[in-house]
Amino acid sequence: MKLDYIHTICGQIRLLTGLHIGGSNDQIEIGGMDQPIIKNPFGGEPYIPGSSLKGKMRSLLEQVYRSDQIVENKGGPCKCGDCKVCKIFGTSGETVSEELGPTRIIVRDARLSKDWLKRFEEGEFPLEAKYENFINRIKGTAEHPRPLERVPAQAVFDFNISFKLFDTDVKDDLIQCVWKGLRLIEMDGLGGSVSRGSGQVKFENVHLDETPVDEEIASVTLFERDL
Repeated sequence: MKLDYIHTICGQIRLLTGLHIGGSNDQIEIGGMDQPIIKNPFGGEPYIPGSSLKGKMRSLLEQVYRSDQIVENKGGPCKCGDCKVCKIFGTSGETVSEELGPTRIIVRDARLSKDWLKRFEEGEFPLEAKYENFINRIKGTAEHPRPLERVPAQAVFDFNISFKLFDTDVKDDLIQCVWKGLRLIEMDGLGGSVSRGSGQVKFENVHLDETPVDEEIASVTLFERDL
């Protein structure tokens, strides 16, 4: 197996609703945020970890195409070593497959776009606190409010993915799975509290190397069981 090419997939992630990807709360003070978001420890600006984006892509693709493996693995990732999901995202060391080869995809941390980073540094881009409550079913009242820190809607992050192709791979076949993964995230969400309104995103200005990618490229065959 020989490395044939490394493609670059890049674009922007626009938040349609507030985004919460949790960070450390080891130093919470009285009255402080008990569910802070992850931030750059130097500049303090929020970012989207590559692991969050990659993990959500894989999870959704497995829910569509490898639900049998999810049940068999008691909620864990597919580790069959034979499907496209395993080929693209890799498997644990306990799975041995001579034809699988190295992980194809590398997902880097998504940083704030240049304009939004400037707004953050100039104090024109405040983070938001969304309060969530427990509803008392008998009294019909909200109780125990707790603040959830979020990056507000409309913020834009730049994302970058490297995709390795080997001489035994079929390019369009594998990269199509990446488009499907991004489209599934748009339909589901990213980060925490998705079921409560957070994390709706849209991928914009997506390019494969220097070629724009059609926004509808994955929608037609999105739920075909072709993996």
